[in-house]
Amino acid sequence: MADTMTPQNKMALIQSNLQETMNPEILEDVIVKQNRSLIIYWGTATTGRPHCGYFVPMLKLAEFLKAGCTVKVLLADIHGFLDNLKAPIELVEHRAKYYRFCITNLLKTVGVPLDRLTFTLGSEYQLSAKYTMDLYRLSALTGLNDSKRAGAEVVKQVDNPLLSGLLYPLLQALDEEYLGVDAQFGGVDQRKIFALAKEALPKLGYKERAHMMNPMVPGLQGGKMSASDPDSKIDLLDPPEVVEKKLKKAFAVPKVVEENGLLSFVEYVLLPAGALKNDGKPTFQVDRSRDKLEPLVYSNIEDMHKDYREDTLNPQLLKPAIAKTLNGLLATIQEAYEASSEWQELAQKAYPPPPQEEKKKKVKKDKGNRYPGGAKNVEAQPDGSVEGSGKDQVDVGSGVTEAMEKVKMAEKAVDS
Repeated sequence: MADTMTPQNKMALIQSNLQETMNPEILEDVIVKQNRSLIIYWGTATTGRPHCGYFVPMLKLAEFLKAGCTVKVLLADIHGFLDNLKAPIELVEHRAKYYRFCITNLLKTVGVPLDRLTFTLGSEYQLSAKYTMDLYRLSALTGLNDSKRAGAEVVKQVDNPLLSGLLYPLLQALDEEYLGVDAQFGGVDQRKIFALAKEALPKLGYKERAHMMNPMVPGLQGGKMSASDPDSKIDLLDPPEVVEKKLKKAFAVPKVVEENGLLSFVEYVLLPAGALKNDGKPTFQVDRSRDKLEPLVYSNIEDMHKDYREDTLNPQLLKPAIAKTLNGLLATIQEAYEASSEWQELAQKAYPPPPQEEKKKKVKKDKGNRYPGGAKNVEAQPDGSVEGSGKDQVDVGSGVTEAMEKVKMAEKAVDS
């Protein structure tokens, strides 16, 4: 498909549905003048379970792949550990593998070629001597307030922030150089980190990159879709009846399109997914058979907004239509999950369920681990962190040798 597209068509597809692009001239230079594959990196900290909010960046990655771009996915295990210890050392390896399964199958739902998709663990290169020296160099050039401001919308904010969280934006900037990319893609909430990278990398003698940002899509209850709020998100493995139930509870004001999570999900997920699956022709259908009316069929969000403002389309009609279309996408992912014993095993290891309370209190004579390889008396939280009396040992390990072993400082890259 990409081989038959003109450079101009590639540029149009790459920049569709983006809220902002910094240094777009870099994209044009690579695609139009150099006429080569644009190399893009998207990173995700391997913390909480991926949910349907991940469809937003995944559909954009799918468009990049369709346009012939090379997409490098950074499974940022070190970043997740630095973000207020949301990715305990004990669990980062399992979570990184789990994320890879999820991302691959999210992209497979729309049938894009994956031959230009690669995965890299942050711990494969972020613990090297050269990278560490560059981190020290960048630390010497970056003020405390600059780093804190850069990560304000990405790193979890607490009253007494850990120094590790201040390193997070610096690592993300350096990743552009060490992954050898032309551009970085992320949400508009990362704009300040992108601005830091744009300013900081030339100070180290490295070139600027382009930065592409998608809008932040509201969750089902308004605000950001969050893994720590069960009511605001739909898990990739939620069965159809659970998806329908959660969508019925979704917050949507009739006739109001602003901050409407349902309409945003259609705009940034379901319509692009339809276009990728149907040769560039997006289609979203709303059934009205209950009212003995013809279905509403949309190919663009503007018509949907118009009908919604006029109450031709309302939440009662929209919610079941979204549920039907979304369940169709999730069915492909869930079939792959059911067919993979490895993926199922990883789900248990990466996100172990809380232990069931015993009817009779008794002292355990075995190790009593609450998850494979875990310390005693800790419990995984929805946001990916752990709590309990053994929390510190799980978070950071008992020594540097153990910690480095836990994050699997492998020399070989993750297979694509």
